[in-house]
Amino acid sequence: MERPLFRCAGRTLSYAEAEREVDRIANVLIHELKLEPGNRVLLRGGNSAGMALAWLAVVKAGLIAVATMPLFRAKELGVVIDKAQPAAALCEAKLLPELQAAAATRPCVQYVLAFNPPEAPDSLEACARTQPDHFTACPTAADDIALLAFTSGTTGEPKVVVHSHRDVLAACQAWPRHVLRATLDDVVAGSPPLAFTFGLGGLLLFPMAAGASVYFPDVPYTPEVMVRLMREHGVSICYTSPTFYRQMAPFAKAIGIPSLRICVSAGEALPDATRQLWKQATGIEMLDGIGSTEMFHIFISSAGAEVRAGAIGKVVPGYQARVVDDDGHEVPRGQIGKLAVIGPTGCRYMGDERQARYVRDGWNHPGDAFVQDEDGYFHYQARDDDMIITSGYNVGGPDVEDALLTHPAVAECGVVGKPDEARGMIIKAFVVLKAGHTADAAMVKTLQDHVKASIAPYKYPREVEFVTALPRTETGKLQRFKLRQQT
Repeated sequence: MERPLFRCAGRTLSYAEAEREVDRIANVLIHELKLEPGNRVLLRGGNSAGMALAWLAVVKAGLIAVATMPLFRAKELGVVIDKAQPAAALCEAKLLPELQAAAATRPCVQYVLAFNPPEAPDSLEACARTQPDHFTACPTAADDIALLAFTSGTTGEPKVVVHSHRDVLAACQAWPRHVLRATLDDVVAGSPPLAFTFGLGGLLLFPMAAGASVYFPDVPYTPEVMVRLMREHGVSICYTSPTFYRQMAPFAKAIGIPSLRICVSAGEALPDATRQLWKQATGIEMLDGIGSTEMFHIFISSAGAEVRAGAIGKVVPGYQARVVDDDGHEVPRGQIGKLAVIGPTGCRYMGDERQARYVRDGWNHPGDAFVQDEDGYFHYQARDDDMIITSGYNVGGPDVEDALLTHPAVAECGVVGKPDEARGMIIKAFVVLKAGHTADAAMVKTLQDHVKASIAPYKYPREVEFVTALPRTETGKLQRFKLRQQT
């Protein structure tokens, strides 16, 4: 228990020290605030030991954690509060104003306590210091709710997903045990927020299940800062999005991260160009995976020698997956269809009619188009609603994006279908150019010719629009629905 759990600037907490901190906070919640098991608690903060301790205390006390993105404004927090009806909120001090504005007109939030900095006299930490450092965990049942998770909103309005204590434990025994295989000596770091299940699993639950430690920075991550901090703190496992890996690659190559051994990519499709760029920079074969907030974490993935070019991987032990048609019947191997998954975790939306579309006959339908090959590997094509049907051809936007990203002038890109009378749809690319390249007609033709030479010519973008930035969620996922609105 004296092994390090949280590594922060100027402070390291062992497992035993963290447990005592968690117990003190749990005592505050139950004995001082008089909350009762089953009450919901809103959590608002960046990735930090304070946020992690608060989450663990809420769940240990039998309360329901409702973590929110730190960049949410009062309007967005109001939506969360209206849906989740939290009885209390634990909020990082610097993020209080927006929460206070949202809670002022919503009487369900009876208590708001701030954390970080701990020296404030009315802080959560100050209250906790007056409490005993032992708390007997609430005897929750496996099916009792542990957390409400809000989806990232890549396809529109976020949904509220209910996850039980069984879901949390099952997730820790699936992908991390069979694919990730972290060890006691690993130091984990990454950019996904603890407010989303990708970050919650990768940067808190899975390291704890392995007895590893987590590094939380005291400054915001930029690509260069993240590389330097991982080197300085001996990080061996990294979690972030494909976009961030691409941006980190030149710094990783120049600076080096000798301790790094596993690099997990999830949250959006991993272009093969990005995989190869990172491998050239670090020598590490990236560990790809697909998961969802609805399913809690990754359910298709492969690592090491099991990695196959162009494929996300195979189904994670404990789950079953297949590619089906619109009626739910499995399609032949090599044919495009829709992914269906079943396993120890599954989707339960809170009060949302979309539940009936996501879960059918017990199978979860995440909304992704896939091909499964003869060896059981799953090849991502696009989101169901991102498939571009042009002149009778099915084209996945990520396939075109991958081709564009191999051109040295392209920094980022997003590809969608644009309605067209003659072809049904045409392929349109939104492109962010690297510095020093000119956004003109000549560049449009250059990129079109590049795609034609890289993949099947019918997949080339008939329209290219140059933009300064792409619309993304706070977790870095590309919001293609917003690009479609611009066509």
